Amino acid sequence: MADRLLLNQDQIRRAIVRIAHEIMEHSRGIDEVVLVGIHTRGVTLAQRLSYRIGEFENAKPAVGSLDVGLYRDDILGGAKPLMHPTNIPVKIEGQLVVLVDDVLYTGRTIRAAMDALTDFGRPRQIQLAALIDRGHRELPIRADYIGKNAPSSEDDIVRVRLQEIDGTEEVVIARNIP
Repeated sequence: MADRLLLNQDQIRRAIVRIAHEIMEHSRGIDEVVLVGIHTRGVTLAQRLSYRIGEFENAKPAVGSLDVGLYRDDILGGAKPLMHPTNIPVKIEGQLVVLVDDVLYTGRTIRAAMDALTDFGRPRQIQLAALIDRGHRELPIRADYIGKNAPSSEDDIVRVRLQEIDGTEEVVIARNIP
């Protein structure tokens, strides 16, 4: 089966603009919002959200990056995860932290991200923004902000491709055929 397009470049842009507006509507003020992107594509999405919020609010929320590799509970065979730098540039104590990821699937990455955040302080609240929610949760986790719900089969693979990382801009779904 060939890849099936879920979102094109313009649809991704519109989803990010919509999520940015929703974050602004549900916060006390942008100065209390910290966007924390989960490596790798969540970081790029968090940067884009900050930029869009800055267009509307004349102030951008701080953007951090978070690697959750050491906090995962689903690494198979004792494999060592590929590590990326974690950078939280501001104190998160008492702030609204919006975790940003590209695809919400089982919820295990988000659980690991919440565990990792506790190393940096205790936010007033943690919310979740995901470009794609594909279902199949294994943990009781839900996104506060979703770009697109994309119900999928367990055998499907959702690929988010962003210009800054992949040189193209799209979200596709493909069947994983063993």
